[in-house]
Amino acid sequence: MKPRHRLDQDDDTVMDGAMERPPRRGGGRLLAVGALALLMTGLAYGAQGYYSRNRELAAAAKQARDFIPQVRVAAVRPSDDIVKVSLPATTTAFDVADIFARASGYIETREADIGDKVKKGQLLAKIAVPELDDQILQAQATLGQFKAALQQAQANLDLAKVTWQRDKPLVDQGWITKEQGTIDVQSLKAQEAAVGVAQANVNAQQDQLRVLDQQQAYQQVVAPFDGVITQRNVDIGSLVQADTTNSTFLFAIMQGDVIRAQVFVPQDQAFGLTPGVKAVLQVPEIPGRTFPGTVTRIADALAPGTRTLLTEIDIPNPDGVLTPGTYCTVELQIPRKTPSFSVSADAIIFNADGLQVAVVENGIAHIRKISVARDLGTEVEVRDGVKQGDLVILNPPVELAEGSKVQISPAAVGTP
Repeated sequence: MKPRHRLDQDDDTVMDGAMERPPRRGGGRLLAVGALALLMTGLAYGAQGYYSRNRELAAAAKQARDFIPQVRVAAVRPSDDIVKVSLPATTTAFDVADIFARASGYIETREADIGDKVKKGQLLAKIAVPELDDQILQAQATLGQFKAALQQAQANLDLAKVTWQRDKPLVDQGWITKEQGTIDVQSLKAQEAAVGVAQANVNAQQDQLRVLDQQQAYQQVVAPFDGVITQRNVDIGSLVQADTTNSTFLFAIMQGDVIRAQVFVPQDQAFGLTPGVKAVLQVPEIPGRTFPGTVTRIADALAPGTRTLLTEIDIPNPDGVLTPGTYCTVELQIPRKTPSFSVSADAIIFNADGLQVAVVENGIAHIRKISVARDLGTEVEVRDGVKQGDLVILNPPVELAEGSKVQISPAAVGTP
């Protein structure tokens, strides 16, 4: 029976729960209505934000369409009439001479050494040739004999003339035979011929003596011009030979008061280069000093392998600071043959269409193709595509296109 009683209690409890369910169903509706209201409020707020952002984007797009960028510009100017070209060069001596022995013998004295500055005609060395002195004495004695023979022949000629002058009237009068007259005439002719032979012997011996005297003069080795001794290959007592194939090399002398600089000028700069063009030489080891010079010689033909023109420049060197074989740089001031224009390097546009610049005309940007003649770093020289006075845009924007509207920044106009 007790279990039954529990079932009754449970039934009452179930009935009580059944009686309380309707109030719980009404609270769910309120919760659903609140959630729906909250959702509608969020949607309304989101829609308002969406439309607000759309308005802002439209306004920004309109502003972007109507925006005119400010740009900096620079004016195009003609290039200078003088093209300054800096090129590497090498110095050489104005004159260089290798001095060889012209007389065979021994070095008796040596008056010059490496590095000595000498004057034209100054004695450098003396060669002792004893046998040559003997040959000269013998030639002088022989010349004396020939001169005596000439005097004897002349005396005989004079006697023959006197004899014929005395005998001729007697032959004509018949006092002397004609045969004797013929003998006198032939004797006169023979004495004249003897005088001619004697005179020829004297002349030949005098020529021989002059040759020996010249050989004796070669014993004195002298400087051919003012300069500096750069090589010395003999000492006192050295044996030297003088012949056409194995003459002894004695000294090398260099003229240093004028220095030559050899430079190879590229083809694009060679046109317009002529003798008389001014040049300035600089040596890295002598900072702060320049050496002016003048173009004196050009090859007049480009080297086929390098397309360069060999050019020589004479540079005064009175104090001897410059030495041959020095590396240096030479700035040539070459007159310009073809006109060009200078444009700032900041204005160059490089893309798939090549090299271009943007030129401002009446607030409109125009893209123009150019051809560069020379790149000078901060500016370039342009052959075509622009003209004097054009305003080119500096550092043009990437989005800049043909026909874009631009406005020039105040105080932004200048020259490159």
